[in-house]
Amino acid sequence: MIGTMQGRIATHAGRLFKLPAVRRLIRQQDGAVAIEFGLVAAPFLALVFAIMETAIVFFAGQALETAAMDSARLIMTGQAQTQGFDQTKFKQAVCGKIYGLFDCNAGLYVDVKSYTSFASVNTAKPITNGVVNTATGYVPGGPGDIVVVRLMYQWPVYVSLLGLNLADVTGGKRLLVSTVAFRNEPYGS
Repeated sequence: MIGTMQGRIATHAGRLFKLPAVRRLIRQQDGAVAIEFGLVAAPFLALVFAIMETAIVFFAGQALETAAMDSARLIMTGQAQTQGFDQTKFKQAVCGKIYGLFDCNAGLYVDVKSYTSFASVNTAKPITNGVVNTATGYVPGGPGDIVVVRLMYQWPVYVSLLGLNLADVTGGKRLLVSTVAFRNEPYGS
């Protein structure tokens, strides 16, 4: 019974393909490009957006590095100490170097600490279980002191491709950290 049923289906299909309208429909390829583009467009666009976002994150990281180096020079040369900078005033100086890329008031953290030796400096990212430790201080030190200036910013990440994304902090953000370690110049003498 199954064999006869298959035979009837094959015969019916054979007759169907012999009809001129069906032959023309099979030969038509007008929509093939649109269908192929539809299959390829989503992964292609996801890849393009992931590349663009990665480039923007690296650009933002470099901008933060430049701002940290320029601002740290104020402490290294003693300008911040002699002009009576506190953490807020130093943060304003940093924000003056970062033009429109970052939200200085809400997202930028400035941490300035003095150390006794370069070996005791901790440069690890302050992340514990996806949460950023935002406890910061401002101790610029005196002439000849070892100082570390660290700027931190939580950059939002929007594109995650196949579960691989740039986020390393909860809430879909990447912590950008710029660290500058130096010895203060003997500015007082």
